[in-house]
Amino acid sequence: MPSTSSTPKVALIHDFLREYGGAERVVEALHRLFPDAPLYVAFADQKAMGIHWQRFADWDIRQTWLSKVPFIHKIFSPLRILAPAAFRQLDLSEYDVVISSSNAYFAKAVRVTKPAQHLCYCHTPPRSLYGYSTMTDWEKNKVTKVFGTLINHVCRVMDVNMANGVDVFIANSQEVKQRIQKYYRREAVVVHPPVTIPSELPNKKKGEGYFLYVNRLAFAKHPELAVQVATKLKLQLKVVGSGKILPELQAMAGETVEFLGSVGDESLHSLYSGARALLYPVEDEDFGIVPVEAMGFGVPVIAHRSGGPKETIVGLDLDKKASTQAATGIFFDDLTADGLEAAVQEFLIHERDFDAEKIHAHAKNFSEARFDKELLALVDEAAAKSATLAKAQSS
Repeated sequence: MPSTSSTPKVALIHDFLREYGGAERVVEALHRLFPDAPLYVAFADQKAMGIHWQRFADWDIRQTWLSKVPFIHKIFSPLRILAPAAFRQLDLSEYDVVISSSNAYFAKAVRVTKPAQHLCYCHTPPRSLYGYSTMTDWEKNKVTKVFGTLINHVCRVMDVNMANGVDVFIANSQEVKQRIQKYYRREAVVVHPPVTIPSELPNKKKGEGYFLYVNRLAFAKHPELAVQVATKLKLQLKVVGSGKILPELQAMAGETVEFLGSVGDESLHSLYSGARALLYPVEDEDFGIVPVEAMGFGVPVIAHRSGGPKETIVGLDLDKKASTQAATGIFFDDLTADGLEAAVQEFLIHERDFDAEKIHAHAKNFSEARFDKELLALVDEAAAKSATLAKAQSS
């Protein structure tokens, strides 16, 4: 039975823990707001999480029966069709509010016991199901393309049905809000993810002169474009992140490119402080925490004009040169090495037009405090509705 106290009892749901990205940062923020709430996941892969597992090590993490399937960490992709059943079997009857965090298609499959309310923080409808680029170029292989297409068709039908069980959708951007409306025919409230922004602009390091790439080394993130451009122009580039295509990137990289792997927060913040610009050649990003994080350190961003970055970056007006000091980055449209190179060349010409203080001030619009206020207001509203429905049921 849901709680009868004035403080709602909350449960957190997340697809799985096997990588550390923007979705996991949101889960951390939710756990910070509701530290007593257990986190339910399909499974947790401590080895794959690497240095980031320490962030979650002391949490109350509850895994579904899928975690007991032999070699699940390696064969999960073809078995993902079973994940909704695993989440539906979770007993969540004691909670007033259930908050699911999902960018796959199954965390929102959980069943809540009314009058409890289900809020889904949707990072995006599953990219693989609706034609967006994913972490791997799975369609290159004829076998995976055939079976993947069949599985995706079944999963897409299931995904739309599961969306009907959500009481309130929360989108991480206007971009994702539009996707939710398009694919689920549901309205969503936009609450941008929380980004840790220094209260004051840290002292910018001088003379380091490097560009920065921070993200997973995966197909949809297009790190190869950053590596190719830096190599061709002989620009210092520091690459932060890990992924399966690292050997490929190392093979194409020139001597000016340095691969740092995964780094901790302190090291990352130091890298931001010394960067001239962040290269962000990501296709149809859902929101994009990294560009905002970089801007929090006064770093301009060179980004592909698609997805979430269109909402978070103020592009330099290269034609009219109007309000250049308010700009926080440069956009490019052609998602190729040539397109990124042209944008980098423009940056080199206009680098002095960017004001670190104003970039930092702009980033504050996406602070943790704003996320906390907006998210808690939605939870309070859901808890009040749950209490009202419970009273009506008991009368």
